[in-house]
Amino acid sequence: MKEDNLISDRGEVTGMRPGSEVVIAEQQKTESAKAENHNTTDTEEQLEAKLMDRPKPKNVTPLANLKLTPKDIPVFEETPERKAKLEMRKKMHFKRKLRDWGVFTGYLTPSFVGVFVFFFLPLILLLKTSFQKSPTNSDFVGFRNYERVITNDAFIAASKNTLTFALISVPLAVILALLVALLLNSGLPGKSLFRSFLLNPMMVPVASVVLIWQVFFSYNGVINGITAQLFEGAEKIDWLKSSYSQIVIMLLFLWKNLGYNMVLFLAALNSIPHEILESAQIDGAGPVKRFFKIKLHYLSPTIFFVGIMSLINSFKIFREVYLLTGDYPYDNLYMLQHFMNNAFTHLDYSKLSAGAIVMCVVMIIIVGGLFFAESKFDSDVEE
Repeated sequence: MKEDNLISDRGEVTGMRPGSEVVIAEQQKTESAKAENHNTTDTEEQLEAKLMDRPKPKNVTPLANLKLTPKDIPVFEETPERKAKLEMRKKMHFKRKLRDWGVFTGYLTPSFVGVFVFFFLPLILLLKTSFQKSPTNSDFVGFRNYERVITNDAFIAASKNTLTFALISVPLAVILALLVALLLNSGLPGKSLFRSFLLNPMMVPVASVVLIWQVFFSYNGVINGITAQLFEGAEKIDWLKSSYSQIVIMLLFLWKNLGYNMVLFLAALNSIPHEILESAQIDGAGPVKRFFKIKLHYLSPTIFFVGIMSLINSFKIFREVYLLTGDYPYDNLYMLQHFMNNAFTHLDYSKLSAGAIVMCVVMIIIVGGLFFAESKFDSDVEE
């Protein structure tokens, strides 16, 4: 109790001048409280109440501790000058929003117009044509064109060949590119030369690639010449007109796309934090465990992107196959693009439109499945 009274007697603790009227009043209160304490004996509850009501240390002026009332809040009069300022402020804010909207729209409009004119509008017209008897005859025929496409033997064969090619070549393109990137990222001697060798196909035109493959895999090509020298009596094979034709096209696809996928994986590997890998190595994690537990988590977005790009490129293999074999290649090489191209040359636009819509729906389902698988994989890794 004495210590509390000593604290309240200090004028400097209250943050006020020692000779101020407030300090004098506080001192008079404490002196009267001391006199009462000498005359009466307080209970514990009274002592606790006095302790709670003692003057608190203050570091601010007394006015700062006063409670504000609604009367203390200033009220601004609606003068003409104030109204003019508020109107000017609203106009400036509106002009700023209008300028920002104009800049945003100016950047977005060319892209939006291009996508609408060259993508959405043709897609709408294509969908409309698929339900007509012909482009010149607008009679509604329902799903007859889709029935013609789905039951067409050429379309079924082309779909099987395209899906088989994509299911085999796309995983190979992703896995081989990842393995090559890991090999180059591990300090392989002469890796710059090896990287240049894999990137060269990206700079070679499609016509030159086709010419190289014709030189190697034609009936009188290099492969048949080598096999004839190594094995006596070996029969020549026309690789592009045999059951091996799809394997030849897969080799071309891998050779053409391996360098691009490898560059993407190298960039992803270099972006992995080295501190995490070093700490895992110090903790005793081997290369395989570091790959599946750490690297694969950081590489999953790149794997997904490379898979999507490889899938799109696998559906665009028609150029190489067409230049190698023409309109009607060997059965294993008859792709969906051949079906579309032949329907276009025969001016059967209704069937062509229905086939394009079916192909678009299948692509959306495949890509949506890949997106779902990628999200599930990311959630499992995070858990």
